[in-house]
Amino acid sequence: MNLRSGRLDKKMTEDAAIYTSSLDADRYIFDSDVKCNFAHVLMLKNEDIIDEEIADKILEALTKLKEEGFEALNFDHSVEDIHMAVENYVTDMVGEGVAGFMHTAKSRNDQVATDVRLTLRSKIIEVQIAILEFMEGLVKLAEEHKETVTIGYTHLQHAQPITMAHNFMAYAQALRRDYERLNDTYKRVNQNPLGSAAMTTTSFPINRELTTKLLGFDSYLENSMDGVSARDFISETVFDLATLTTSLSKMCEELVLWSTYEFGIIEIADEFSSTSSIMPQKKNPDVAEVARAKSTIINGELVTIMTILKAIPYTYNRDLQEITPHLWNSLEVAYNTLKIVSEMVLSIKINKKRCLELAGANFGTVTDLADVMVREANIPFRTAHKIVGRLVNLSIEMGLEIEDIDSRFIDGIANDLGFDKLKLSNDLIQKSLDPLENVKMRQVPGGPSPEMVQLACNNMKEFLKEEFDKKCIEK
Repeated sequence: MNLRSGRLDKKMTEDAAIYTSSLDADRYIFDSDVKCNFAHVLMLKNEDIIDEEIADKILEALTKLKEEGFEALNFDHSVEDIHMAVENYVTDMVGEGVAGFMHTAKSRNDQVATDVRLTLRSKIIEVQIAILEFMEGLVKLAEEHKETVTIGYTHLQHAQPITMAHNFMAYAQALRRDYERLNDTYKRVNQNPLGSAAMTTTSFPINRELTTKLLGFDSYLENSMDGVSARDFISETVFDLATLTTSLSKMCEELVLWSTYEFGIIEIADEFSSTSSIMPQKKNPDVAEVARAKSTIINGELVTIMTILKAIPYTYNRDLQEITPHLWNSLEVAYNTLKIVSEMVLSIKINKKRCLELAGANFGTVTDLADVMVREANIPFRTAHKIVGRLVNLSIEMGLEIEDIDSRFIDGIANDLGFDKLKLSNDLIQKSLDPLENVKMRQVPGGPSPEMVQLACNNMKEFLKEEFDKKCIEK
């Protein structure tokens, strides 16, 4: 049935109908469209804008459609979108003389804007809950490895000793920011455009406060032109997802490196690995590599969305229809990547012996030796930096290990550089160079000592409890 045949004498060609139809992507907003229509008709009934008996028949048809689901709709592409398909369904049930009132004081323009926001709300919460679950797993993993000392890197070169726990909590902190970005975006998603109609509201005395309450929005949009055309909440959401998957990609990069023979820090579970078709010894980190690549999909979707938006005049233009498939794809890729990376990270086996070996190798602890010189010999840090830098050079040239460094060796270097002897005790020198002691000395909040990591874990657990409770209510 062509519900809008009054203005047009001819139907679209089949190719044009298929080309402009959004039915395939509209599957995502089916439930929201039914909910939106239901709230609107209930409001029309409440405000005596349409007859109560007519409203009840429409509401009954919508209830039946909700029970039957998306498959109950006509999938003919001549039906442009979900809104027309739903209206056709109701018309078939109760007749055009009744169903026609469903569209009173409402346009597809404000309807689709409302539908997208309703669906996106639940999708954001779904992603956020998955983030919280990953963070919860990371906190548990961190608490198990507070004294698993390894080396930290800058420029991918040995820097200073840390613990695996400290590294995992770095992941958790990044995910917290990803979560909080979505929280902030949610505020702008959860605004009601329904009532904007095509672009100028309506002459009917509708009650926007009521539909806002019925649909669970925080408020309604106060400009009808903005209401039907605003899609910045979509680009903002996809930006958040791109940032989230960037965090995940960085984790995958570390897992790929750490699982190599050269690093040997972790082993990725078999369930997230593959072998070679020709080299039987291989264990390849395929899931991490694919996740690393898939994160770039969302970057591309964001650019596509922004490019569509940049050249659209106010208010509604059909171009906007082409944005939502990129949103749904971004959400699907982000959620699936988040879930698989979470499962993979939380299932790794850690080689504690190799971690400790790396922590003590390649002079990664000498920054603390410089700090000891400052504290004990009362010399400027730059002087200590120069002495220790020369110490490393000479040790490498002479083939010395950390345990070979003593007070006499240090004083000789200081003397060669024109400084006084430092006269540090050998016990103090070796303690400063011991990886575990090195980590334990870092008692500053935010540091890698077991106590500070546990403090960070406790704080994170409090945050998780509060946010889990909130999400249960919102969901």
